[in-house]
Order: sequence, then C-alpha cells, then structure tokens
Amino acid sequence: MSRAAFATIHLASLRHNLQRVRELGGGAKVMAVVKADGYGHGLERVARALASADAFGVAAIADGLRLRAAGFRQRIVVLSGPDEAADLAELRRLDLDAVIHHDSQVAWLEADRDPRPIRAWLKIESGMHRLGFAPARAAEMYARLRALASIRSDITLMTHFAASDEFDKQLTAAQIAVFDAAVSDLPGEHSLANSAAVLGWPAARGQWLRTGGLLYGLSVVDGKTGEDFGFQPAMTLSSKLIAVNDVRKGEHIGYAATWQCPEDMRIGVAAIGYGDGYPRSAASGTPVLVNGQRAAIVGRVSMDLITIDLRNVPNAQVGDEVVLWGRDLPVEEIATHAGTISYDLTCGMTKRVLFVEDDSAV
Repeated sequence: MSRAAFATIHLASLRHNLQRVRELGGGAKVMAVVKADGYGHGLERVARALASADAFGVAAIADGLRLRAAGFRQRIVVLSGPDEAADLAELRRLDLDAVIHHDSQVAWLEADRDPRPIRAWLKIESGMHRLGFAPARAAEMYARLRALASIRSDITLMTHFAASDEFDKQLTAAQIAVFDAAVSDLPGEHSLANSAAVLGWPAARGQWLRTGGLLYGLSVVDGKTGEDFGFQPAMTLSSKLIAVNDVRKGEHIGYAATWQCPEDMRIGVAAIGYGDGYPRSAASGTPVLVNGQRAAIVGRVSMDLITIDLRNVPNAQVGDEVVLWGRDLPVEEIATHAGTISYDLTCGMTKRVLFVEDDSAV
C-alpha cells in the first residue's frame, strides 16, 4: 500500500452520540442528518451505525436513492425538496419526504396529477433568510398543501436557525417566537432544533430534532469541542512518518521557505497533504500527534506531505504514526489553526484516503 493516509471511523462513537442526543432531546424524535456523505464519514457506513434514528436527512434525492439501495426503510427527508417538477416522480418512487420552501415547488405539486401522496415538511422563514415561506404566509401555504390529494395530511412544520450556537444571542429566541406565532393555529409536528439548539435552546425542542454535527462528535459552539458536551469524535485522521531528516539551524522548510529552523533539529515528513483533504491553510504551529506526543507542523502544507517539528518527540522514526485529528486531538483545534470549522475538515476527505471502520468503545 503506497499511501498511508487513513480515516478511521468509530462506529461505537456514532451510536453513543445518537444516544446522547436522545438524552438531551427529552423524548423528541431524531432526524440524523447524513448529507455531504455523512459529513465526510461515509453515507452508508454512518447510516448503518445510526440505523435506530427515526429518520435520515439528506441534501439530494441521489442520497435518498443510495440509502434505499442499501436497504434503509425509515423516513428519509430531502432537506431542500424537489429542484424541478420531474423530481416528484422520484420522490414517490423512493418514498422520500420533501421539504417545501418555495412557491415554485407548490406550483409543481398543484400541476401534478399523480395521486400517490408525498409526505411534506413546510418550511417557514423565521430570520435566516435563506429558504422558507414568510411567516405571514404560513397558513396560506399550509392550506394549499392540505388541499392537494398528492400531499399527506401529516405535514410537519419547520424552520432553520441562523445563530443557535450563540446561546446568549437573542436572534434565536426571536426566531422561535416568530415561528411559534406563525404556526400556532396549524396542526402538525414541529421541527426547529439543529445540533446547537439541542444544546442551548430547550424551547426549540419540538417533536423532531435535526442533528448533524453532534452525531459525528463535532462541536457546534465556538471555543468548545464535542467532548465538552459529552460527545465522542467519530473520525481519526492519521498517517505515518516517511522520512526523518536532520536540518541545520537557519535552514528553511518547505515551499516558499516560510519557516526557518531556530536550531539544529529533526524534521519529520508525513504522507498527508491537501490532496488528501488536510487543509492547506493549516499554519506552522498546528498540532499533530506523533506516537501520541504533541508536535507541530512547520512550513506550508503541500499536496502530498507535511513537515513536522520533532523536538518534542526525539525518538521518532520512519513508520511512526502521525494523528492529524481524532480522539486525542480535537478536530475543532485543527480547524481553529486553519481558519475554518470542523465540518469543513471532515467533509473534505478525498478519494485517496483509506477509510477504516473501528467498532471498539472508547
């Protein structure tokens, strides 16, 4: 095997995280959001581990097709609904729920003559201004959907938060109030809470939780890790040292000579780079673990390789494990060094990373 970049997916951690969401949810049903190939962890793999979820949430009908082909029979919700009128037939064929958020979708449904009913989630715009009907139109759009023989009567009412990860910010409280007022006279279950709202906004619990990041042990709150809230990271990204070099004081490391050795020292080279999905923006000083000991990247991340200051690991040698993030090195910490978020990192794995499943408990 020529490359040594591995993403180990911890299946027991996925199951633990789902149970933790249920504990926090107070009996609400859980939609496990598995879009973006299960946040980079592998769609079918994640779905198997989260098979006890009440529904799956996906971004595209194609993901619903993959889940049905893999044998999953629970509800699957396409979170942006149909993109064109022709999608209605595929939603029916695969028995997928559809989020309805725009007049064009309602027009397609009203023009459609297929009597087979689709289960709908009606999305209300409460303050994020992305998808959804204005609150003043909630009753109108609900009535139009209920009038259609092709829509099941059990319409779920939903909204999406813009800043639920900021527990002291009043925008989320205002969005809850807007949504509640808009749907107060409409029957149906409610779905407001995303991962951050599960943690910080009990008033948003409703009957359905839509959790993504928490299921993968990813923090949704700035300055915190998933473990701070009792969740376990579901991915460990690792590689190996393929070279250890003695470099003299004053020599420069890597492209553009951005880092200079402050003393005679050993530099390790690990087989991972932005071609594998490790962020090129990770600056010198970004931590890694070499044989479980903290070390730091120096120089620029290249397509295939990173270079590591081994002064804290004097006995390191070729073949030693290098952990880029995982159970002992929070991905949130790496994201901070790279100027991004943890979701971006786990979703960024490329095809040349070898995925390995681990079912051992922490």
